[in-house]
Amino acid sequence: MKRRLLLMAGVGGLGIAALAAATLCLSTGCSSVGYYAQSVGGHLSLLHAAKPVPEWLADAQTDPALKEKLALSQRIRDYAVSELKLPDNASYRRYADLQRSAAVWNVVAAPELSLGLLNSCFAVVGCVSYRGFFARDEADAFAKEWRDQGFEVTVYGVPAYSTLGRLPGDWMADPLLNTFITYPEGELARLIFHELSHQVAYANDDTMFNESFATAVERIGGARWLAAHGSAQARAEYERFDGRRQDFRALTHKYRQLLATLYASKLPDADKRTEKAALMARLRAEYEDLKTQRWGGFSGYDGWIARANNASFGVLAAYNELVPQFERLFEREGREFERFYTEVQRLAALPKDQRRAALNNLQGE
Repeated sequence: MKRRLLLMAGVGGLGIAALAAATLCLSTGCSSVGYYAQSVGGHLSLLHAAKPVPEWLADAQTDPALKEKLALSQRIRDYAVSELKLPDNASYRRYADLQRSAAVWNVVAAPELSLGLLNSCFAVVGCVSYRGFFARDEADAFAKEWRDQGFEVTVYGVPAYSTLGRLPGDWMADPLLNTFITYPEGELARLIFHELSHQVAYANDDTMFNESFATAVERIGGARWLAAHGSAQARAEYERFDGRRQDFRALTHKYRQLLATLYASKLPDADKRTEKAALMARLRAEYEDLKTQRWGGFSGYDGWIARANNASFGVLAAYNELVPQFERLFEREGREFERFYTEVQRLAALPKDQRRAALNNLQGE
């Protein structure tokens, strides 16, 4: 049986899929051996750069600040197993400095008058709403191909991705990376919990299910970690950060709904384009008010707003759309993680329409 390397989404971005030596790309125009070559080569390069955390901690040349973060990451990793019942394996027990700002760069596309993301389909992992590259220039080149076909495209860096815990050998387990190790305590915990969640349940052809589930686990687990182990400073830092994030989500959800309603209307396409431009202008104006009135000038989302398009909105939906349903499911299962995971695994095995119907039924509970 041929070895398959499987990568799935990471927090902050939709990760990389279809790293599969000798698997068949099923989407039109995706049969290029070059895409697999860069995926396999990039991932193996990342793995070879990683060393066990104890080696970094014992090395006198390791920066003290990095040692502190690595030690914290291992406490978080232990907590993931003992309290959140996430997999106990070699994932996030090694660390690599990639000498770059992102693990991979994702390319996501959507039509001009739709929020539906373009899918790429692959053997084993099914269809996903992104294409990942280990080099920014290759991501930009592929993005141009989609733009030339008339799609709205966004390219963004991803700090981490998950191999779903299916690769053999400890050295092939997902490592900690310089791209996220310096995150504030609450965000570091959430990222680790999110990525480990992908090893618990995975549904082929359903990016929104997979990412919303992992986002629900990271939110629940992150809050518990900070309550039990976070310092007063860490909790205050996280409260400020998360407050701005909630404001941003509310703002973008509002305009995503307005755009969806517009695109579903019977207006002529020309009128839709005019109204779309007006909505995007209102989005930018409301964002500037938010920065001034609530955030004290914080500008961390400026880049997203400047590049906002249908593809950007589609990515946000994938990570957040079904989170309330998963949170209700967690409550229904008595806040017991093992029972919760068992039910999520059952849902993941259902056909997509049945899975979505079951989740949506939770809204009425």
